[in-house]
Amino acid sequence: MLPESTLNQLKSALPDGQLPPSYGVYFKNTLVALCHALEDHILKSTPDDPQQKPLVLVTFQQGKWYLQEADRYYDIAQSSRHIAISAVAESGFDSHKTGKLDNVSLVHLNNDDVLVEEWNLVILAPGYAAMVLCRELSPEEYRADTQPQTDTERKFYGLWTFDRLPVEKAAKILIESVRTYNPELADRLTKMQEAIAATPKDITIDLSGVVSRIVTYLQTSQQQLVTINRQNKELVDLEGQALKLNRNLAASKLQAFLRMAQRVDERDPDNSVASLQVAALAETIGQLLDLPTLQLRWLRLAGLLYRIGLAEAPKEVFTQTPDQLNDSSYAFWRDRATLGAQLLSTMPELKAIKEIVGHQLEHWDGSGKPSGLKGEENGIESRILGLVSYFQELTQPRGDRPPLSLGEALEKCESRRETWFDPNLLDTLGNIVRLAEMGLMCLPSRPSQLPAIWLEEATK
Repeated sequence: MLPESTLNQLKSALPDGQLPPSYGVYFKNTLVALCHALEDHILKSTPDDPQQKPLVLVTFQQGKWYLQEADRYYDIAQSSRHIAISAVAESGFDSHKTGKLDNVSLVHLNNDDVLVEEWNLVILAPGYAAMVLCRELSPEEYRADTQPQTDTERKFYGLWTFDRLPVEKAAKILIESVRTYNPELADRLTKMQEAIAATPKDITIDLSGVVSRIVTYLQTSQQQLVTINRQNKELVDLEGQALKLNRNLAASKLQAFLRMAQRVDERDPDNSVASLQVAALAETIGQLLDLPTLQLRWLRLAGLLYRIGLAEAPKEVFTQTPDQLNDSSYAFWRDRATLGAQLLSTMPELKAIKEIVGHQLEHWDGSGKPSGLKGEENGIESRILGLVSYFQELTQPRGDRPPLSLGEALEKCESRRETWFDPNLLDTLGNIVRLAEMGLMCLPSRPSQLPAIWLEEATK
């Protein structure tokens, strides 16, 4: 009996038997974009210490289709501890200069090996872990009317993640698949993985840059797909094909933005659930104001993404009060809404969210940024987000400032009534706080709905 796919083996190996929330069906161009973004992180973050270099495990499916990646992998090898490339024998890597490098090993897959239908990239280093795992749909798994007519229409079951546990599990599975072909190499790769696991994890690598590159790659890939489909006169339904491809890419771009927002929260030692709490309280206020369902959805998503502008901020932004920051760090804090809007502007589908996030720091009296909008000139979603994010921040410690009680935080907000904040929104927030202080309700800790691609631990 043929071995199970890497995805199925990974599912069985994880403690809860659940694949990461990014698991789904992806088009080929989406996966190319994801892999290139992760590979670029290796190229752009070469550590001086060889012990910090990553171990890279690659499965190139029918390798001959991906020989164009050989030059790219020659450069990646310069920044890697070791690369193990699995592909069918006629892939062409043997004769390429990449295959001759000392730290590159080639594994020639048998044509009946289940790995021939897979496309995997696993990156494991002491400071970070990342991977893309996928398996192409068989002809039987496509509906009759969705059989791929072009290379860009090929679909894969797949996932991508930065979470270390599933990456380590997947690395072990792929190393064991190598053992069938080369036991000595499998032993060497196992020792490398063990050495990485034993290396102190005191070096934290900011992955917000790689997420930014994922979004950029996906945006470029989306534009290319639309152009290709318009030029391909043989397609029966050009707009329909483009729509399917664009939806797949849009979901992946949104996933990248949400992951970036999570990274911001993870970098904040005193407020690691800010996005969840802000989204939840903003939604509650919106519900009390009887906002339409669509606006509530926008408000939830804007709450999850409201700090995305701090993705590249120095660590002092998360450990000091604003008045303690130096000029460069304060610039990130001051311009966080504008920076967030700039990031979100790369995804046209998020235009409404971009506007909400971009104007969260406007003030009721017109003294805010970036446009000096006054009163109801600023949308109600942005006004809610600005008030809730300020209130939530006060309830958490920051630098040498202890957390304020709900009543104290509300009092601080009230001191800015009709200057910073909409008085009607303050009244609604005040009602919620008083009910919470009387024990008649609890402040919501998460919104009523979370995207499936939000980290699983956030939903437990």
